[in-house]
Amino acid sequence: MVHERRAVYALAALSAATFCYVTTEVLPIGLLTLIAPDLGRSRSEAGLLVTGYAVVVMVVALPLTRVTRRVPRRPLLAGALGVFAAATAVSAFATSYEVLLAARLVSATTNGVFWAVVFPVAISMFPANIRGRIVARLSIGNALGPVLGVPLSTWLGGQAGWRAAFVAMAVFGFVACVAVALLLPSVTPQQSAGDIGPMPDRHRFVVLLVATILAVTGAMGAFTYMTVFLLDVSGFAAASLGLLLFVQGSFGVAGTWAVGRVLDRFPLGVVLVLLGLLTAAMLGLYGVGASKVLTIPLLAVAGMSFSSLIAGIQHRVMQVAPSTTDMASASLSVAFNFGLAAGSLIGAGLLATAGVRVIPLFGGLLTAVAIALLAGHEMPRGRGRNHKPDHSSWSVRPTRSRNAEKPQATSVRT
Repeated sequence: MVHERRAVYALAALSAATFCYVTTEVLPIGLLTLIAPDLGRSRSEAGLLVTGYAVVVMVVALPLTRVTRRVPRRPLLAGALGVFAAATAVSAFATSYEVLLAARLVSATTNGVFWAVVFPVAISMFPANIRGRIVARLSIGNALGPVLGVPLSTWLGGQAGWRAAFVAMAVFGFVACVAVALLLPSVTPQQSAGDIGPMPDRHRFVVLLVATILAVTGAMGAFTYMTVFLLDVSGFAAASLGLLLFVQGSFGVAGTWAVGRVLDRFPLGVVLVLLGLLTAAMLGLYGVGASKVLTIPLLAVAGMSFSSLIAGIQHRVMQVAPSTTDMASASLSVAFNFGLAAGSLIGAGLLATAGVRVIPLFGGLLTAVAIALLAGHEMPRGRGRNHKPDHSSWSVRPTRSRNAEKPQATSVRT
């Protein structure tokens, strides 16, 4: 029983760590107007603090994950969080733009390894038949970043200066580091990442990564400029933006929690349904975005489906991983950051040329292509299995690890 409680507490610590990473990655966005004049730089240069971060993650995630594949997972995660907290503290006291940028890039180098390892480690602590639920629970930290972390940090920066926001995240990161070091059981690389997925398939894996890039590019292109859309197209007052974004984010948190209930039974179906809801919400915003009454529920559906989709894709990626699950997670991190950067860049181009109203249309069309790609790839395979639906879960097939993890009690509550 003590072991079960420790696993639940360790999962909470890991979820808090994901909250730290997500919040800190995009933290400069809400503080641009404070950072730029304080360091004597333009807002576009301050924006590179986010873009450069994403580029570093894309470049180093896979090689660093490969280099650290034999490192025990508890010291690896605690070490990554420790470097993250130290780099964030340096950011808080940076005396120049160059020092701030360098500290951000150091923090980014730990990001790729963290995301590659954290999900395989989390699922290794729980029975195989609830691993989809564990992925969703861990993803709660991701979902809370935009709805809680970024607004609170932005508010703190406005009250006490942008450095105070970085100090707060450095302290939070250090606390998460200590919690992970104390609570996480000893997990070997073989237990957390030495296994391929239970239904390894290289073609499925590649198609899923491409669909992820399409979906994230479309969604982040729309979400990056959603405040502009709400002001210029929907006609909301600036004072209501905080509440509207809270609605979007809170539905994302609730959806991520709820999707864990069905993710183990319908791993592929969940991804397709959420992509469909996201597509409908994006196209709906394009079609009826001028109506305040209709925009609010569409915004909630968009937030719910996108946040839940991240958990669904993460679970599916580790199911079909053709190599180790940590390398699969690192590949997903690269795909996600590529989509994030591409969506923001394309959205900026559309904003300058066609106007903000077409950006949700762009997002909806890309997510529709992602659905077509996934469904078109899976349907022929489904017919080859005599039309049996894909209800596969982690318990369908044994993994190929030479050091299989020991069975644990199925009464673990999360």
